[in-house]
Amino acid sequence: MAESVIIDQTLTKDEKYQALLPQIEALTTGETDVTANLANVMAALKFGLGFFWVGTYLVKDGELVLGPFQGPVACTRIAFNRGVCGACYTRQETILVPDVEAFPGHIACSSDSKSEIVVPVFKNNQIVMVLDVDSDQLDSFDETDKRYLEQLAGLMGSWF
Repeated sequence: MAESVIIDQTLTKDEKYQALLPQIEALTTGETDVTANLANVMAALKFGLGFFWVGTYLVKDGELVLGPFQGPVACTRIAFNRGVCGACYTRQETILVPDVEAFPGHIACSSDSKSEIVVPVFKNNQIVMVLDVDSDQLDSFDETDKRYLEQLAGLMGSWF
């Protein structure tokens, strides 16, 4: 198991993801505990890519329940039909939100959050979790984030 994540901050966003994803695979290879893997991945994303907030919401008992995360305290439970995370679950697709204030029904866990991307994580064609990333800047996420975070979601789904 790798014990650290190193990302050159002078790289482009695309290059940072290309450098980070293999390190995440190395970090999680051989570890069978989902919580341990998720905790390390959230730290790798937070510090490797400089996200304001990054975390997981796991599907439990008919709602999304907060899992491992990095950043300010967060909402603990989210209904499937509420906010960006609930919309991601319901639509079963990645949602990019350039301005959270313009998203109908947005849940403001932190007033500092300005934009967001939420990616579904599947196991056997069922959503088991959503990966939620927030920025304190408007319009922070794009197709590059979508592509690499969806790739990461594929890896994370294999842990369940």
